[in-house]
Amino acid sequence: MKDSKKSKTADRASAAANKNYRSTVKRILDCIGHYKWGVLFSMVLAAVTVATTLYAPILIGNAVDLIIGPGNVDFEGLKTILVQMAVVIMITAVSQWLMNHINNKITYRVVKDIRTRAFNHLEVLPLKYVDSHPSGDVISRIIADIDQFSEGLLMGFTQLFTGVITILGTLGFMFYINPLIAVVVVCVTPVSLVVASFIAKKTYIMFKHQSETRGELTSLVDEMLGNQKIVQAFGHEKEASEAFEEINKRLGAYSLKAIFFSSITNPSTRFVNGLVYASVGIVGAFAAVNGLLSVGKLSSFLSYANQYTKPFNEISGVVTELQNALASAARVFALIDEEPLSPDEYQAIDLKEADGNVEMEHVYFSYNPDVKLIEDFNLQVKPGQRIAIVGPTGCGKSTVINLLMRFYDVDFGAIKVSGHDIRKMTRRSLRANYGMVLQETWLKSGTIRDNISYGKPDASEEEIIKAAKEAHAHSFIKRMPKGYDTVISEDGGNLSQGQKQLLCIARVMLCLPPMLILDEATSSIDTRTEIRIQKAFAKMMEGRTSFIVAHRLSTIKEADVILVMKDGHMIEQGNHESLLEKGGFYAQLYNSQFADS
Repeated sequence: MKDSKKSKTADRASAAANKNYRSTVKRILDCIGHYKWGVLFSMVLAAVTVATTLYAPILIGNAVDLIIGPGNVDFEGLKTILVQMAVVIMITAVSQWLMNHINNKITYRVVKDIRTRAFNHLEVLPLKYVDSHPSGDVISRIIADIDQFSEGLLMGFTQLFTGVITILGTLGFMFYINPLIAVVVVCVTPVSLVVASFIAKKTYIMFKHQSETRGELTSLVDEMLGNQKIVQAFGHEKEASEAFEEINKRLGAYSLKAIFFSSITNPSTRFVNGLVYASVGIVGAFAAVNGLLSVGKLSSFLSYANQYTKPFNEISGVVTELQNALASAARVFALIDEEPLSPDEYQAIDLKEADGNVEMEHVYFSYNPDVKLIEDFNLQVKPGQRIAIVGPTGCGKSTVINLLMRFYDVDFGAIKVSGHDIRKMTRRSLRANYGMVLQETWLKSGTIRDNISYGKPDASEEEIIKAAKEAHAHSFIKRMPKGYDTVISEDGGNLSQGQKQLLCIARVMLCLPPMLILDEATSSIDTRTEIRIQKAFAKMMEGRTSFIVAHRLSTIKEADVILVMKDGHMIEQGNHESLLEKGGFYAQLYNSQFADS
């Protein structure tokens, strides 16, 4: 019974793999279809290359017949044949060069299109996809998998066309020279096709597992490299090495199986090719002895038999590479097929400048339907108010911010800005009305000037310097080697955490939108600088609706309204003094932080 269930499961998996295989092939052909004229021209050149290549053995056979026997050498005839061969070789070389050039252009344009589609699609994927997939795996799909696909596609263009046409062309010439021997060749051919087909199915599955495991390995390396200090600080090197070893071992096993199946392709087809050549030699020899075939024709036929079998070896190699390419392409198409972010509604409102009025009405939301988070959340924020959100870790503070910015949409209820449901306005215009500073800083590789002006690329030098001064970043920027033109590495690796956060604050200071979100915005800054930044924030927040998430309750004493959250619910609301007087959960949190004083 168990074996029967396993068999059915394996059959379903095999059927799904075959369906995925066919779908991937169809989509690749659709991508290539955009360059159909180039493909047709390449096929014409392939036909010319094959025709001239196959015409050479006829000339050689004719030359052999002109020199067979003592005193039977026709020098004039040989001279003519040599000239013809020179012309044929020249045409073959030119057409083959042109064909390879066109194939390269088609391949890399197709790859460019797919990579562009994948990256553009990544830009419109919902945040839940990015949150639930390792960044290393996504990078592997867009970089490594597409590179693997390009190599297989290029080999397919270069060798598959010419291989198929060579097989058809040699068959035609063989039937022209001697139909009987040609029939012998055709009868032996299916053995090679059966062998290649069997191996192709096996290699696709193995290369698919190899590609997936390679993405897993890239993800681990990316994670360990990005957090090397944490790994070393907690002495996690051994565990990281063991995890790497385990994934690497699996990758090695899949790679070994894939290479094994692909490596037996060539010897198998060569064995069949040897049968073909031997059959032609034996039958041709009997035909020549009985006067049915001249020696020159036999030499031509043997040459064709060799040329006929050679493409099978090349195609078997191409098939192996194509399996790898198809497995990689399937992973890229899986990324492209991910459900994109729901588009803005038709005739969505373009919010020019929010008045600062924000309402949350009976909001329900959870990342996982089985795990409740925010339930029946209500909030009324008036223009210019400072709203602080506090509570223990995991209570939903950052989730409220994600909903306000519409990184996630509510499950039920509504969030309104300036009286309009945010789902009925464009995301770009909504987010342009918020200035956001997060605990997790992000800086791009580029100059300090580029990073500060990220939200306002057309900002003048004076505006950038003013924003940096207000963020108290100007002094350390001036000490950098090239000031505002200093190039910082990816994610600001050559800056301290506090300096990176000051640049992120300067970025918001430059834009000065009507609403602000500060999520632990001063968590990495020393106390003295924090006091100065808080003063700058206070000035910036004047007349602007502000949402402040903070664990250090000393930073939110001046807030107009403090929302106290616990387990996704707002359990208390009021200003600092009233909440302390109430002696509830907020008072407990505050007193726990300042117990000594």
